[in-house]
Amino acid sequence: MLAKTTLEQWEILQAVIDLGGYTQAANALHRSQSSVSYQLSLLQERLGITLLTIHGRKAELTSEGESLLAQVRPVIRSFHGLEARAHSLKMGEQSSINLVVDSTFPKDRLFHLLSAFQKQHPATRIHLTEVLRNETPKQLKARDADIYVITQRELDDIAGQWLMNVDFIAVAHCHHPLFTLPTPLSHEALSRYPCVEIVTRTTPHTQPSSAESWTFTTFEAATQAVLHQVGYGWLPEARIAEHITRGELQILPLQQGERRTTPLYLLAEEKGQLLSKEILTLISLLFGRL
Repeated sequence: MLAKTTLEQWEILQAVIDLGGYTQAANALHRSQSSVSYQLSLLQERLGITLLTIHGRKAELTSEGESLLAQVRPVIRSFHGLEARAHSLKMGEQSSINLVVDSTFPKDRLFHLLSAFQKQHPATRIHLTEVLRNETPKQLKARDADIYVITQRELDDIAGQWLMNVDFIAVAHCHHPLFTLPTPLSHEALSRYPCVEIVTRTTPHTQPSSAESWTFTTFEAATQAVLHQVGYGWLPEARIAEHITRGELQILPLQQGERRTTPLYLLAEEKGQLLSKEILTLISLLFGRL
């Protein structure tokens, strides 16, 4: 069943209200005032309700008009977005980018650069997939990404560029028994307590038999496990900074190395053609060049 009203009529109603009257709307829409008046009369006639009342020279919405206009505004915005995207596709812009990012990548930085990308290329969608650092090359290749930000320097025939280092620190809850032992803590002391690990579901168990380990598939779950004294763990410093500041987590005074560094590399697959300007923009944002 076809709609009784048109998007054009609703846009005219929106213009009349937002701009303050028929004359202002007519000027903005490059129409005659009689054309604006006719379309609004037709809109109300087809709906069978009054949307507008005139007070002096000012048009005001009825309660029904206010309710319906509020409901149609997102539709108008979406339609304009659709037309803008169609124009971008016509001009050859890439419609979507598959981005695979290691879960250790700082979230604030990630969402800041994605927001910046959206402003530059609003018609291009980003499909973001987070992965754990122990995914195999075969698993990563199966994701068929345009851009990878991962711990592997190479992926088949794709060479990566160093992007950043992520620091991991050994931490435990402030009331964990490890903090009652003589310091610095040896490997033997650590082996008496569970170690919280982040792994994929297919990762084989690698913890020495002298220590119990608890495995989780997300950093959020692993962090909560450490906070609840399930065990100690090596967690990304940037992701747990607030917990350390509040004193909930404390850095373990280890005999050897309280900090481990994991490099992240950026790999971009050309897939038989030159990288699009959208992919190049995202790469520049990831490197902090824009």
